[in-house]
Amino acid sequence: MFDNILIANRGEIAVRIIRTCKRMGIRTTAVYSDADNRSLHRQMADDAVYIGEAPASDSYLNADKIISAALSNGCHAVHPGYGFLSENARFAESVHAAGLVFIGPPAGAIDLMGDKIASKELALKAGVPVIPGHVEAVNDVEQALSIAESIGYPVLLKPAAGGGGKGMRIVAGPDQMAEALAAGRQETRKAFGDSRIFLERYIEEPRHVEIQVLADAFDNIVFLGERECSIQRRYQKIIEESPSPGVDPELRQRMGKAACNLARRAGYVNAGTVEFVMDPGGGFYFLEMNTRLQVEHPVTELVTGQDLVELQIRIAAGERLPFDQAGVRLNGWAMEARICAEDPARGFTPATGMITRYAEPRGESVRVDSGVDTGSKIGVHYDSMLAKVICHGKDRETARTSLIQALNGYHIEGVVTNIDFVNSVLCQPAFAAGELNTGFIDRLYKGHLPLSPPDERNLKLSALAAALIYHVRTILVRESVKPLVSRIGGGKGTAGIHQYVVRSQGDVYDVQLEKGSEKQMWTIHVNQEKMTVNTPDFEFYRRRLKLKIDGRFHRFRLRTDQSFFWIAFCGLTRRFEVYCPKEWDLIGHMPERREGPPSNELQCPMPGLVVSVPVKKGDRVIRGQNLVTLESMKMESSVASPVDGMIDEVLVAPGHAVEAGNVLIRFAAGPASTGRPEK
Repeated sequence: MFDNILIANRGEIAVRIIRTCKRMGIRTTAVYSDADNRSLHRQMADDAVYIGEAPASDSYLNADKIISAALSNGCHAVHPGYGFLSENARFAESVHAAGLVFIGPPAGAIDLMGDKIASKELALKAGVPVIPGHVEAVNDVEQALSIAESIGYPVLLKPAAGGGGKGMRIVAGPDQMAEALAAGRQETRKAFGDSRIFLERYIEEPRHVEIQVLADAFDNIVFLGERECSIQRRYQKIIEESPSPGVDPELRQRMGKAACNLARRAGYVNAGTVEFVMDPGGGFYFLEMNTRLQVEHPVTELVTGQDLVELQIRIAAGERLPFDQAGVRLNGWAMEARICAEDPARGFTPATGMITRYAEPRGESVRVDSGVDTGSKIGVHYDSMLAKVICHGKDRETARTSLIQALNGYHIEGVVTNIDFVNSVLCQPAFAAGELNTGFIDRLYKGHLPLSPPDERNLKLSALAAALIYHVRTILVRESVKPLVSRIGGGKGTAGIHQYVVRSQGDVYDVQLEKGSEKQMWTIHVNQEKMTVNTPDFEFYRRRLKLKIDGRFHRFRLRTDQSFFWIAFCGLTRRFEVYCPKEWDLIGHMPERREGPPSNELQCPMPGLVVSVPVKKGDRVIRGQNLVTLESMKMESSVASPVDGMIDEVLVAPGHAVEAGNVLIRFAAGPASTGRPEK
């Protein structure tokens, strides 16, 4: 077994690998850049080596620096994690050439399966179903049109190299082909240094289901069930689970056998994942093979009881798999949510800043794989994922509700995250019913907001929480000896019944509070619905609240400002206003404040680097037109014009670093800046 392993990665996955190594008694060496000087993975490792400036090209993508760090620190093996160099065959070769062990598959298998065209040809030879299409790269638009005509629209343009959705385009008809092919080639060339694009039929309303395989160097190959990864946004997975609600035992065996056959044909060793798309009729087709540990591997670990990182290490050390296929047992259900630094309300743009408050959910069925803590600084240079929350239960509904409650209690301040958006998805009735496909979010959401009305029960509970906190502040605090540390139920309560009116957007609730005879017990009516509430002891300025309502625990995150309460609960993120009945009589029917007219300035929605500015002073533009392209957290995003008008001033140029709120462009004053251009 290895004495010292270098982890060629950062953040959440580096921390996760370190934890397994500590349990196995293996020393770990971390690498870090300027941006990660105070990072959690650097603090947790036994040793840490500085490898360069913040840009990944100067640090985490610099193979020479990483290998040099491993050799100078007496390491025997390198674990690449995922992302960065994890699927780089040249890096794997360099690690072996330096006399070190690469904890992953052979370079030849990485090369073969990393090429989408070559891997598809191999799948055909292995008898694995593939999506109808053209397995060779297209030369030009004319050839692409000819191929599309033969296989039928819609078609999917896919890069031969790389993954993660970069370079992919759906083409619904021939009039879209030229633009889509040019854009896909440009994006994949920039991301992977390879502009080859191939075509295949686009499977509409598919599920995305993947099979986890493990192979040792003695020709033993097993699969550890499947993972459902259909909940995606822009081809990026958001929620994963195991097993899949769309796969029965017979289909699981067929998919697992196909995945193992492909791995054997590729000469695969170590952990890998074979990804499939499933059509509504249950047919499955090979998509790609990821030659590394997957982000979503914890759901497999929780249902199988296996530590995939430990198995990776043992296989790399020359050990045999400790079990065969008959020894794989699936127990219960696991579900995972990816927590990212992004602002759903601003088009899911990457968010940056320093985490000022951080509290993870806890519980017997809850696991959090995180790379951050209080004081962690989130910048623009790396992936936006901060952590993963995974819950295990006896069945799917138990896992789902556990994950909802865990996210209700996950508290991150200082950086905007997608916690509440993910929780909203989990609370959708269609998700609860297992009615999943890769178009789930596009079908049920407009931007970050669900198209369906909010759950009335969740609104009532949020209104209850707002009224209760208001009551504690305005009534009990006055009677407390220590007014700033009043505790609900902690002292003598106020006698009688207290009436409040709670408003949130267009919803109004009458809330009646009555203190019970027992400590911490309340009877509360919300619009005549009676609820029994048990309250905890907690400090006055608490930002999280745990209530036991009718025998069931609920967690709320909140911010307060006098009689205004911002509450996050089960995916709802609402501002609630609390009034006494007399106050409500005076202001209860005042209209909500309306937003003003569009600004004559284009403000930067996120921090990043300016990639391009395709307009100049004097250009006439229309609302929604791309005016600036930004790069942040390995993603390119377009900043659209908020108005129809004329460019008066361009304040940025390619290469400029910008912060959220910076003015990028100013529009000329006049009618054209707020309406359609004159004819």
